[in-house]
Amino acid sequence: MTPGFEGSFLGAADKISSLAIMECKICWTPYDPAMGDDTRQVMPGTAFLDLPDDWSCPGCSAPRAQFLVREDPGAPSAAVMAEMEARTKALVADFTEVFHSRMRDLPMVNQALHVQAVGFQPYEGGFLGVLVAPWFMNLVLLPGPERAVLKVGTKETVTFPSGAYEFMHAAREMVGPYMACALFSPMGDFTSQLQAVEVARAAMGELFRVENRAETDRAADIRALREAELAPVAEPDLAPSRRKLITGGLGE
Repeated sequence: MTPGFEGSFLGAADKISSLAIMECKICWTPYDPAMGDDTRQVMPGTAFLDLPDDWSCPGCSAPRAQFLVREDPGAPSAAVMAEMEARTKALVADFTEVFHSRMRDLPMVNQALHVQAVGFQPYEGGFLGVLVAPWFMNLVLLPGPERAVLKVGTKETVTFPSGAYEFMHAAREMVGPYMACALFSPMGDFTSQLQAVEVARAAMGELFRVENRAETDRAADIRALREAELAPVAEPDLAPSRRKLITGGLGE
């Protein structure tokens, strides 16, 4: 899993942009993506979250986990964040209502879980994240005004740095149009909400790692690493593409 960082957002990788300027809390040496790092031959334009896992502070050799957010020119505006909060709240409310009205007593439902939006972030004019529910875990794209809304049930391929994934167009009364890519269903092998949320956050992180493409040299290593990290989670009977998404092989 990508190492976190200290300071703002409790080290949540989905809370900073690729333009975030970080600062070592030990010696105050900055890392600016626009500059890169000559000491480790890191090219300009390399985001902090894309640095090698063994990268350390060029000033004092502190590990990257000791870095703080100094400023983030790419951070979304307060208005965008407010819109995202409102839309994700509607998403959670809508599927919570589905749970109480239609799903609560079905045997496929995992009663240890509840509906939660995980890791949502602005993406191409809309918002992307993972929705955890007692009976499924889906990547969800809440489209922006520039994305065409297709007929419910229509499939659309969406490309991320790690590969291309198939989403289904859908709609709900409170949410409106949205797109979903299935990760897990049913959810019986998750023992707690915390475990499900950790897997959801891991999936969001791996989605944007270009080295997870199957054709790259590191794909096998990434898959092995994710399988080891998520070993406590007993995998449901998933299609191969969904299994690879969670284990790190995010792009067949």
